Amino acid sequence: MRNPYSEIFKAPGAKAFSAAGFVARLPMSMVTLGIVTMLSETHGEYWLAGAVAAAFALSSAVIAPQVARLIDRYGQVRILLPSAALAVAALSGLMLATRYGAPNWVLFAFAIAAGVTPIMGAMVRARWTEIYRDTPQLHTAFAFESIVDEVIFMAGPIVAIGLSVGFFPEAGPLVATVLLALGSLLFAAQRSTEPPVHAQDRSDGKSVIWLGPVQILVLTLIAIGAIFGTAEVTAVAFAEAQGNKASAGFALSAYAAGSLISGLVFGAMKLKMPLARQLLIAIALAALTTLPLMAVDNVTMLSVVLFLAGVAVSPTIILTMALVEKIVPSTKLTEGMTWAVTGISIGMAAGSSASGWMIDNLGPNSGFMVSLVAGFIALVITFLGQRPLRQSVRMAPAITQPAE
Repeated sequence: MRNPYSEIFKAPGAKAFSAAGFVARLPMSMVTLGIVTMLSETHGEYWLAGAVAAAFALSSAVIAPQVARLIDRYGQVRILLPSAALAVAALSGLMLATRYGAPNWVLFAFAIAAGVTPIMGAMVRARWTEIYRDTPQLHTAFAFESIVDEVIFMAGPIVAIGLSVGFFPEAGPLVATVLLALGSLLFAAQRSTEPPVHAQDRSDGKSVIWLGPVQILVLTLIAIGAIFGTAEVTAVAFAEAQGNKASAGFALSAYAAGSLISGLVFGAMKLKMPLARQLLIAIALAALTTLPLMAVDNVTMLSVVLFLAGVAVSPTIILTMALVEKIVPSTKLTEGMTWAVTGISIGMAAGSSASGWMIDNLGPNSGFMVSLVAGFIALVITFLGQRPLRQSVRMAPAITQPAE
């Protein structure tokens, strides 16, 4: 039996840019929690740690799509290296400001400046698209990258927290910064697989976010991201209320494991169903699995429910990226995929904040109410958006996208 994942790496340069992208993407799961751990260790104030981390996340949500537009217009390498250099400088400034007790506004300034960090996942997926556009292998490649994301988000936070707690407060962000610099250099060195720049990009300044179907996908991912953010905060609060705060890590690992396994299976499948309908089913599953969260009464049960909820995560991300590839002009693919990632980030920030408020005022279990509401909103948006999503999908060979 053929292994579809091994087949995608037969393309020249595929292993090199994917491996370099993995190194450069590790920081995305380390920086936010690294900032929280670093500042809570040095300042002893969680509100400050959370606020600075949120400033970085929101800054990235605003700046990253603009960086992606420049990448589509001028090429990956020309924009990646200076943007990564600026991000490394800003993160280094944040660590030095923390170490030497700079005023709080300096911490916020450096965190906001670090938002220029490029979204490496979008650039990696753009390279896969250039190699396998309109072929079954593209679906498998997107599935592989979704699995990589899960591995990164399972390992990154543990490494970041462990370094800052076990060595010195700045250790987590420091290692993340080094990985960002090293990974960016390695990725930029893979020139043979860099997507070409199209001349017409220079005269068309309109962002893809103004496309209705892209807005539908981004809004859906904001709601889905809120489920992710709620799960992280509420799992910790729930486990603490059960008397074992550390067990939250087990529950969240089960969430990631469910997503990883479903990504492996889904990536090997070759479904003939239209992409928009597949997305609706994935979102319906995500919404449905928020219901049992309201009934959990111990960490073991929470872990099982989160594992089941995780099954919907990878297919949702894989299908969203596939729809973006079909909807946006090929000359603006990096921007389109960056908007998708940005939607998840915005949702996670909103979900974390909303569930935190619910927990403080109504108790630890109440945070899952945010997941329930977010799942319903995502389902409504996807259901109402079926027609425009179908109409916007470009015609492709039947083997990869049946006519809708």
